[in-house]
Amino acid sequence: MVFSSLTFLFAFLPITLIGYYLLPKKAKIAFLLLASLVFYAWGEPLYVLLMIGSITVNWGIGLGMDKSARHKKAYLIASVVLNLALLFTFKYTGLFWNTVRGLFPAPLCEKTVSIRLPIGISFFTFQIMSYVIDLYRGKTKVQRNPIKFGAYVTMFPQLIAGPIVRYVDIEAQLEAPDLSVDSIADGVRQFLVGLGKKVLLANTMGALWAQLSASPAENGVLGAWVGIFAYSFQIYFDFSGYSDMACGLGRMLGFRFLQNFNYPYIADSVTDFWRRWHISLSTWFREYVYIPLGGNRRGLKRQILNILIVWALTGLWHGASWNFVVWGMYYGVLLTLEKLFFGKLLEKLPKIVRCLLTFLIASIGWGIFYFTDFSALGVYFGSLLGIGNPGLLGAGSGAWCLGYLPMLTLAAVAATPLGAFAAKKLDRFRWFKPVQLVLCIVLFALCIASLASQSYNPFIYFRF
Repeated sequence: MVFSSLTFLFAFLPITLIGYYLLPKKAKIAFLLLASLVFYAWGEPLYVLLMIGSITVNWGIGLGMDKSARHKKAYLIASVVLNLALLFTFKYTGLFWNTVRGLFPAPLCEKTVSIRLPIGISFFTFQIMSYVIDLYRGKTKVQRNPIKFGAYVTMFPQLIAGPIVRYVDIEAQLEAPDLSVDSIADGVRQFLVGLGKKVLLANTMGALWAQLSASPAENGVLGAWVGIFAYSFQIYFDFSGYSDMACGLGRMLGFRFLQNFNYPYIADSVTDFWRRWHISLSTWFREYVYIPLGGNRRGLKRQILNILIVWALTGLWHGASWNFVVWGMYYGVLLTLEKLFFGKLLEKLPKIVRCLLTFLIASIGWGIFYFTDFSALGVYFGSLLGIGNPGLLGAGSGAWCLGYLPMLTLAAVAATPLGAFAAKKLDRFRWFKPVQLVLCIVLFALCIASLASQSYNPFIYFRF
């Protein structure tokens, strides 16, 4: 189990920041590496050795690539095979074995296989692979300092749940982090916004979803839809909130991570949605899978195949369960149809209609994403259509929906750029600076009060 939220906020984070700021420039990165290893080891005391081993091997492979151009491709293949083998062993062995055992009589394969998943393994493995592949392509220079390479992989703000930071994007920053007052202040504001998203919005929407998903036959059709919309808001504010906190902490440490979310629920097409949602993952698959497969350069049929391959892998990346593969293929098929037919039809509709339709499509997708049990998925999706769920709104769900209506409204508004737009306009006035400071203090106080009263509620993406 990782640090509790309050322990992180009032112990680990202030100690780390004070030490980082006070130490001389040459010692900062080493201290950051040490702090990040402590952060990870607190939750994974054994698997931290696995991560250190992965870092050491891939750092050595990078040195080998730089030293021997003749064997560069062999080093690349070795790195990719080792990293994917590591990911498969810990993340997919159980899925593979339990799928295979279902094909044989029970006496032959009675035992199930379950290996505990190291926290954040998908994220740090993809970061390591991006370094090695970019080094092979000549897009970056070898990192000879193991401390700096280790700090890049283990950096605690985004170690657990992303965003996926490519080495090429922070290579220069490892040499000279930007620790200006403005950068640190911006980081604090972004961190607090992310904390508010997670604690005040995601957790509240999660409570509503937990209630409505537990009793689909009693919700009524409207209650079922409110539930799936609540989960859509929960997963957005949960993950984008973590990404904001990670980027904010990065700024406080002198690093600028690339934006990971850009208001995906105002997207007017599925293609647009995936330009705005989990941008770092979409970029990774485009750069390291889709383009190497040929992208759109080998004709329409090959492009469609490439899209389907990428989305099957994207779904599988999210978890070792078949519902994630179905979720990935759901988007692969939708993106293909949009490219072939629906894109031109959608352009004829008013923008508000396109946005609402895209949000509906995304919400249905989150239902597939959530239910690992296909029978439970079928029951809930049936309730969306009124199957086994008669009436418009159940008595119990009606009370829940009405009680959460103000927070649902706030979540819908917060998922748009209206707040950022207003803040940008008001930033021109001198009086807004102290007001903004007061708002940040109030937001932090509300989050602390909420955290103190809540049970443990980890980020959804911790399990990926």
